[in-house]
Amino acid sequence: MWDFFQTVRHRHSVRRYQSDVAIEPEALHGVLEMALAAPSAGDLQAYHLVVVRDDGLRGKLAEASEEAFLTEAPVNIVVCADPARSAERFGGRGRDLFALQDATITATYIQLAAVAAELGSAWVGGFPEDRVAGILEIPDHLRPVAILALGYPAEIPEPTPRRKLKDLVTYK
Repeated sequence: MWDFFQTVRHRHSVRRYQSDVAIEPEALHGVLEMALAAPSAGDLQAYHLVVVRDDGLRGKLAEASEEAFLTEAPVNIVVCADPARSAERFGGRGRDLFALQDATITATYIQLAAVAAELGSAWVGGFPEDRVAGILEIPDHLRPVAILALGYPAEIPEPTPRRKLKDLVTYK
């Protein structure tokens, strides 16, 4: 098994998938279990995951987001924030920030778990929330914040250039 640093370094946004190769139920379950291990404000887990395997629904998500590769990936996971759950304990800051943070941390854990399971993933954040919610009949109290494509890569993209540490970190 890879160590954490190798896992992070091997995470790339995969946009080409082996659409004819299903993700084994055990592998998907393992990825979802790791999502539940993500830290969250007050340990409330103010998020909800919608696992989309249906071809027609994945096609509608691809159309809504204008990201065709969502149809190639055998699984899409729509990560939703649950602002009301967080607001119960933390008020407005929980509603406006903590729930969003919980959902995006969880999405990151899904992507890292996918790498460890030898799967590829890509994060889609550009989509009309109301349209995605309508397609999947997501309850009004949840807010879709990310669509993750998940599957076996058809190709591994080249690493993209990263900014230098000195440009992003200030020590005091």
